[in-house]
Amino acid sequence: MSNIKVLDKEFEPYLSEQTIQSKISELAIELNKEYAGKRPIFLSILNGSFLFTADLFKQITIEAEVCFIKLASYKGTTSSGNVITSIGLDVNLSGRDIIILEDIIDTGKTLHHFLPQLASSQPSSIKIAVLLNKTEALAYPVKVDYACFDIPNKFVVGYGLDYDGYGRNTKAIYQLK
Repeated sequence: MSNIKVLDKEFEPYLSEQTIQSKISELAIELNKEYAGKRPIFLSILNGSFLFTADLFKQITIEAEVCFIKLASYKGTTSSGNVITSIGLDVNLSGRDIIILEDIIDTGKTLHHFLPQLASSQPSSIKIAVLLNKTEALAYPVKVDYACFDIPNKFVVGYGLDYDGYGRNTKAIYQLK
């Protein structure tokens, strides 16, 4: 893997495609076991988690649904501080097991503000599965139930993660050089 340039910034390799896919397979096995017979709803947070969701959901063998919602809190390389729900849910969540799929948990602000809204739908359970968990950056009390990778507080792009909307279209993940 070689360095890539996204807009005005250079990024170096961080996680290879093979490493990412291996962890996603492990997560799928765990979720298939834990949710056997439960018919969960996988709630994918757009835009960043679309590749993670697709690769994970292809390996889910239990009866399950997938839905998408768009929440935003980033502009450039830092959190904007605002949380905006721009695409809502079209499924009744009452009594259902929900597994939120996120590409990355950074400060936790987005989910911290969204979880009470989700809980008001009275689901049976809510769990959070993330590709990348930046535990050092966590500023809000968000409990991550499943994390493929715990990473340091570095800015990363690729595999769905972006820098001002660009850089999502790689099979690997890169860190700011």
